[in-house]
Amino acid sequence: MTDTAIMLFTRDLRVRDNPALAAARDAAKRVVPLFVFDDALLARSPNRTRFLLDCLADLGDALVLRRGDPAAEAARLARATGAQAVFLADDVSRTARRRRAALEDAAARDGFEVSFHPGLTVVPPGEVTPSGGDHYRVFTPYWRAWEKTAFREPAPTVRLKAADVPGRRADPATIARKFARGASPDLPRGGETEARARLRAYLGGGLDRYGDERDAPAADATSRLSGYLRFGCLSPLEVVTAAREHGGADEFVRQVAWRDFYHQILAAFPDLPRADYRRPGPPWRDDAAALDAWRDGRTGVPIVDAGMRQLRREGWMHNRVRLITATYLTRFLRVDWRAGLAHFDRWLVDGDAADDPGNWQLVAGTGNTSRPNQYLNPLRQARRFDRDGAYVRRYVPELADLDRRDVHTPWRLDALPAGYPAPLTDPADLDG
Repeated sequence: MTDTAIMLFTRDLRVRDNPALAAARDAAKRVVPLFVFDDALLARSPNRTRFLLDCLADLGDALVLRRGDPAAEAARLARATGAQAVFLADDVSRTARRRRAALEDAAARDGFEVSFHPGLTVVPPGEVTPSGGDHYRVFTPYWRAWEKTAFREPAPTVRLKAADVPGRRADPATIARKFARGASPDLPRGGETEARARLRAYLGGGLDRYGDERDAPAADATSRLSGYLRFGCLSPLEVVTAAREHGGADEFVRQVAWRDFYHQILAAFPDLPRADYRRPGPPWRDDAAALDAWRDGRTGVPIVDAGMRQLRREGWMHNRVRLITATYLTRFLRVDWRAGLAHFDRWLVDGDAADDPGNWQLVAGTGNTSRPNQYLNPLRQARRFDRDGAYVRRYVPELADLDRRDVHTPWRLDALPAGYPAPLTDPADLDG
């Protein structure tokens, strides 16, 4: 056992079932818990910064906070404390790969060890592979293999202890003033405490409705745990295990497996957020006005506008509506999926380097689909999953007084409701 180890928190902001934290506790007499604010990441989303600050506050004052390059700061603290090892969760994004390489260089130079551990997914990327290949390209065979996989044992809970270390503590209030301004007004509160309360509540009632109502955006039958999984406030393994113990949760568990699926895609194809995965994309239109209208929820297609306004208000959007809004941008407006991904990345509290580009490419026909020419019809989706228009009325007040016959097709009225625009595309395309 060594004297001192650094536990570098990244996207695993919890003390329960945190394999890296448990390994650090087992390896050293003293564990220094560290989080480093990276300005490049903070600047990407006021919502994720706001949520992150909640997560860190929930972990408590024992956490050492620094600001700068995470690898450099971890190495600097290791030198200052005489730490013999740095522990952290393994990850597959480009940012994580750069951090890993920098830490390994610093470790070789300064004489400490670096130890990477699972915990960001249920099944680590690369653990489930097809015969003759490095990763699964289609979800269904991955799901079959994933279901048969023996999961790791949960790690024991570790309580953080304050460590007297040299150096100036980064100020969360300063971070908030610079990077969290303009966050969505109805953003949920972050942190492990809130995450566990929401999980208990969902297991106690909402999960039973998931199979029947998960695609109905007005029903609010989804768990809304995605932001907590993205920041590691919850162990995805714990979520799946608890859902399975509850029973009747196959559809819910399947959605968590999709998250693992895209992480193994990103591990094999690091350019997923910027390059077409499977085939060259179609010729995209350069239409700044249409893109702005889509961003603002002013397309004239109610289900699309409701989703885009929910995104700005809550920092979250119902998954079915994510698919619909992305379809409208890429298939009807013919705007590049990367432009849509950039907007989602700015506002989604659960914005993720694997899930988001994976889903955008799926919708655009360039990703993990064997039927790239098939896509959703927004109007048909609206009529099927928001039959009485409750979701649209909740987020598009201009249409609140319309009845169910008209709420999804206001362009058919003698006059559009005051303040609501005509569709950007030919309504006949939506009715087709």
